[in-house]
Amino acid sequence: MELDMPRRDGERQGLTADERWNAIVRRDRAADSRFVYAVRTTGVYCRPSCAARRPKPENIAYYATAGDAQRAGFRACKRCRPDDASGDAGSAPAVARACRLIETAEQPPLLQELADAAGLSASHFHRTFKAVVGVTPKAYAEHQRVRRMQRSLRDSSRVTDAIYDAGFSSNSRFYERADRMLGMTPTQYRNGGAATRIRFALAQCSLGAVLVAATDRGICAILLGDDPGTLLQDMQERFPNADLLGGEDAFEGLVARVVAVIERPRLPHDLPLDIRGTAFQQRVWEALREIPPGETTTYTQIAERIGSPRAVRAVAAACAANPLAVAVPCHRVVRLDGDLAGYRWGLARKKQLLEREREEAVG
Repeated sequence: MELDMPRRDGERQGLTADERWNAIVRRDRAADSRFVYAVRTTGVYCRPSCAARRPKPENIAYYATAGDAQRAGFRACKRCRPDDASGDAGSAPAVARACRLIETAEQPPLLQELADAAGLSASHFHRTFKAVVGVTPKAYAEHQRVRRMQRSLRDSSRVTDAIYDAGFSSNSRFYERADRMLGMTPTQYRNGGAATRIRFALAQCSLGAVLVAATDRGICAILLGDDPGTLLQDMQERFPNADLLGGEDAFEGLVARVVAVIERPRLPHDLPLDIRGTAFQQRVWEALREIPPGETTTYTQIAERIGSPRAVRAVAAACAANPLAVAVPCHRVVRLDGDLAGYRWGLARKKQLLEREREEAVG
């Protein structure tokens, strides 16, 4: 929407033409979230604070958003980068509204629909959304459908009803993704993991009690704690109807391998892992596995490594949700000031693991 004519459009934005021009003359950063200006002679649009050579007033057109300027045929200035999500402090409310649209829509909205609602171009909105939320709009919509599907499976008497309630257009499209989303068949999930075999065993290590659980695909949980009963309860609460198999001789060998990794965390391991989580959690956990033993990194650095520098809190939440102690080494992540911060299995264990890795490095 061009703002230089008629005048009432400028007034609707809270700025007159003179005020907009004065903001450009002053290179006022406070005005960057209120409008952009395009230069007809160059085909480029800029932020009011742009340090480029000031154009003549008669060659300027004003727009409410970068998306409006792009739709009018202008391209973003490479100097002030008005389409750069990291520099657009006013984008968070628009992204929050987009999240609500995704969460309440029966079908995942198209990218262009979300961008139009936010007043941004599709490419700008995509970058902004990922910077603020930590995942792309498509991944966020997928995660919301998974959550809706999980709720529907618990509440519906028929799997087919749950599929359509969650927004899938057909049974076949859902079943293509069901195994990856739920880790089991929909019927098994709806029945609390019924007919799902989870082998487990409890053991003791230098850090206390350890519970190791595995599906047919690999280890799905390595839990640490003081009380073996509490660890077992944690696993049972998630899948109360699963077929839990304990005390198998063949499984004890796998448990011994897990304990060896806990006791000697610097040793390479080839433990078979069944890692399941949201798209964002998967990215965080994969980055954690790349941290060398004996070294630490920060939540901020992990966020930058996965391409979501503003998602530091989401990274911390993903670390806290990690169900595979030591195998996915969230204990190697610390705060910017070097503080150990939180650890799902206790700060004392986190400290002990890090000290053990450093001692092995020296030895």
